[in-house]
Amino acid sequence: MKLAKDIMWSRRAQRTLGVKLADRPDFEPHRFRVGVYFADGRVNLYQLRQWYAPLVALAERHPVLILSRASGAALKLLEESPLPVAYVRRVADLERVIHEQDLHVILYVNQNAKNFQMMRYGRRWHVFINHGESDKMYMTTNQFKAYDYALIAGDAARSRLDKVLWDYDFDKRAIPIGRPQADHYLDGSPLPYTPDHRDVVLYAPTWEGDRDAAAYGSIASHGVGLVRGLLATGRHRVIYRPHPRSGVVDPAYGAANEAIIAALAAANAADPSAHHIFDNGPKLGWQLAAADVAIVDISAMVYDRLAAGRPLLITRPANPAAEIDTGGYLQACEWLDATDAATMVARIDEVAHDAEALARLGFWVERYFGDTTPGVTTARFHAAIDHLMAEWERFAALHAGDGEIDEHDVEADAEEDAEAVG
Repeated sequence: MKLAKDIMWSRRAQRTLGVKLADRPDFEPHRFRVGVYFADGRVNLYQLRQWYAPLVALAERHPVLILSRASGAALKLLEESPLPVAYVRRVADLERVIHEQDLHVILYVNQNAKNFQMMRYGRRWHVFINHGESDKMYMTTNQFKAYDYALIAGDAARSRLDKVLWDYDFDKRAIPIGRPQADHYLDGSPLPYTPDHRDVVLYAPTWEGDRDAAAYGSIASHGVGLVRGLLATGRHRVIYRPHPRSGVVDPAYGAANEAIIAALAAANAADPSAHHIFDNGPKLGWQLAAADVAIVDISAMVYDRLAAGRPLLITRPANPAAEIDTGGYLQACEWLDATDAATMVARIDEVAHDAEALARLGFWVERYFGDTTPGVTTARFHAAIDHLMAEWERFAALHAGDGEIDEHDVEADAEEDAEAVG
């Protein structure tokens, strides 16, 4: 039944796309120089969304086109993307765009198997930019070697990769750029509260996980007592941003999440000037930059906040079976143990003003992202793409006499026809 529903939804999406695209004028030929290849569906659009702002800035110097292979993702991208989108479901569609545009650099945000359908096309650079920075196994996959280049965050990423990628030319192929997204955390939009004397605390826990080894969620173990303690001080403003899947496995975890949301509402009713925030919106950035202190679970949020270079605590998992990789930042981070509310609040206040803790944080920020002075990482990102463009021009000149090549993929067309029949 699920398969049938998925097929029906996909067909409806394709029909809707057909209508939308029929009303849209064709792209100007030979306009785009950078392509962002995305073969995933809607569920993984978060991997691309976090690159919107850096790519918009890049497009001012090198026009950028998103290449979407899935109908659901393409529909959503046409609604929300600040960048032009080409729907290239079939290989023939992809080849048409390649023929009409001058895509010198192709960027990839994940390791979808369909990436290889794009990577067969030479005479352009294929560049892995990833969708985050962390110490997960995903960050050390040998698939990095499949790309001409990889844009990495910094020294920690290079050291992590150096342990597993044999015979890889890091000096040439791994280009450190930091975290360009951090330059856009505060994009000029007004904050949803008026800053005042209160210390702003971001609490952004993950979900409960589907197995003990990944039981990093803190809502039930830390969260209820932590938030109630912060609400009681009158000195703190809480921004609560739980993972949207909180409670899908454990109803008690979901109930704890609802208890926190209710406590925030009650505190705001009692004192509207407190302006505590339950944040379940799609946009992530201002929360990471605006908070005086952030409390997160072991997740990608650790590194998103680390890029902001501001005080950070990580909840220590209550489940002893939860796996903790202490090979990187977690070996020296500031932990928050599950205890009584007063003790946790005191720990937050301590880390916010602890000079030694801030010095340790600064070391790890530099280790992971390099110089995080506003604008520097964006400049490094642009410089990396400029370098690749210059290399493209250099090799194009070297091979100017090679003539045209036939890039049509007959086998891929046959595979797609078989899938359509099957």
